[in-house]
Amino acid sequence: MLQQFLFYGLALLTVGSAMLVAFSRNIVYSTFALLGAFMGVVGIYILLAADFVAMVQLLVYVGGILVLTIFAVMLTAGIADVTVSNRAVGMGSAFFTVAIAAMVMLYAIARTQWHQAAAVTPMPTTYAIGNAFLGDYVLPFEVASLVLLAALIGAIVISRHEARE
Repeated sequence: MLQQFLFYGLALLTVGSAMLVAFSRNIVYSTFALLGAFMGVVGIYILLAADFVAMVQLLVYVGGILVLTIFAVMLTAGIADVTVSNRAVGMGSAFFTVAIAAMVMLYAIARTQWHQAAAVTPMPTTYAIGNAFLGDYVLPFEVASLVLLAALIGAIVISRHEARE
């Protein structure tokens, strides 16, 4: 019962924040609402016992991308004064498309015969992922690290002032 309450609360947080991101007319408010959407997804991953995916979501999206977006928005001069980031063009066709998608989903939900699976005890996943990275997948893991290192060096070379002139 508590898990269902938590799930519906997290789903409401995620969907509500995503709606604020999409419909807010201020980009600063949209960026901060994105934090709520990302944190709701982290909570849902935790409820699904996907601890590794939850922490990757937290570190990469909340810790990296969202902070970078907030800094970019805050450091842009006069961005807080801009109040029309999402124009009202095409609201009728968007509403029509969303209504049709909602009807299709409700039809699928109503016609599906749902089967309830047996309760499973959640197990941590990080141990198996760590062993796989250091065992069978050590070569692809190291190749990916070299590709990321090359991309980092390329970004440094491109951003140097002497290289641009």
